[in-house]
Amino acid sequence: MALSYKARRRWSLVILLVGLPLYIGAALYVVSLFDRPPFWVELLVYVVLGVLWALPFRAVFRGVGKEDPGQE
Repeated sequence: MALSYKARRRWSLVILLVGLPLYIGAALYVVSLFDRPPFWVELLVYVVLGVLWALPFRAVFRGVGKEDPGQE
């Protein structure tokens, strides 16, 4: 199912404004369950989690910053 350009723009806003803060909170909560690791390990965990959240949404974000291809 392919989303239209307008639908992808709307979903990308919802993901960034609602989903990303929820994901950040969940990541902070999960990391806080363990004893605080060394700085470089904690940094690595946050970098990996920062990349992983966007992977399922690649199709939604692809081309959103460009002009609408259907508009003349």
